[in-house]
Amino acid sequence: MSSSKRRESDPIAPYRRRLLGLAYRMLGSRTDADDVVQDAYLRFADARDVRNPEAFLVTVVTRLCLDRLKSAKAQREIYVGPWLPEPIFDTDGLSAEAATELADDLSFALLLALDRLSPLERAAFLLHDVFEISFAEIAAMIGRSEPACRQLATRARHAVRDQRPAPAATPDRHAHLMKAFMEAVASGDLSQLTGLLREDAVAVTDGGGRKSAALNPIMGADKVARFFIGLAGKNARRDIRAEPAMINGAVGALLYMDGELDHSLSMAIDGDRIAAIYIVRNPDKLRHAPAPAAH
Repeated sequence: MSSSKRRESDPIAPYRRRLLGLAYRMLGSRTDADDVVQDAYLRFADARDVRNPEAFLVTVVTRLCLDRLKSAKAQREIYVGPWLPEPIFDTDGLSAEAATELADDLSFALLLALDRLSPLERAAFLLHDVFEISFAEIAAMIGRSEPACRQLATRARHAVRDQRPAPAATPDRHAHLMKAFMEAVASGDLSQLTGLLREDAVAVTDGGGRKSAALNPIMGADKVARFFIGLAGKNARRDIRAEPAMINGAVGALLYMDGELDHSLSMAIDGDRIAAIYIVRNPDKLRHAPAPAAH
């Protein structure tokens, strides 16, 4: 099909990646982001005399996300155990299409920092600092004055800088630490594993009440190392296979147990140590995982 025919069949095609990228960063869920963009598409199809399609669509997506975040707060209060974002395996499909410092950052560390902001702070920060939208436009989108939007973004910016680990690791270093971590867990070498972790490392497991998981974050290098070696021991008789995968733009892994996808594993790296480990077991959040490689 030619590009012109694709545009005719999908009038929001030129903006789809940017819209999905905004919705995912706002909500932390690819599934919800898809729903929001579909709703925006329907509203665009019904609209008349839209002079600036992109501005119209970004405004609709932003407002729909703000509405969803209100209900998400209530849902989060009854969520079983820690909540983690839905892992993303195709970051190109969620491009911010901007040249900002954070445009390519889809890390769990950033998404969790965003999750601690108020919905309006999150919107103002993302629209300005990630998607390069002016405060005048943001004011019209979220129904606040331009100075208020500047203030929202400034508060959010400070909070994100305080909570997000410094992105000091190169991709090669990230991959090396992931490989070393997996080998240390498999060998059961506690001292080797502890040495890979920052002293205040944290492990977060999200089962969502659907699968067993730690109900609180595990804090400290020694406890984190013992937790993973303990898990390996409990599952020693099972057929365990780790498939490398790009998760939210960095090297991670998909773990299969007895042929079934069990969880995704990703990390935040601070320099030459692992700062955080994120395990997603909730099957609702693994629906977009790629098919396993043939063996």
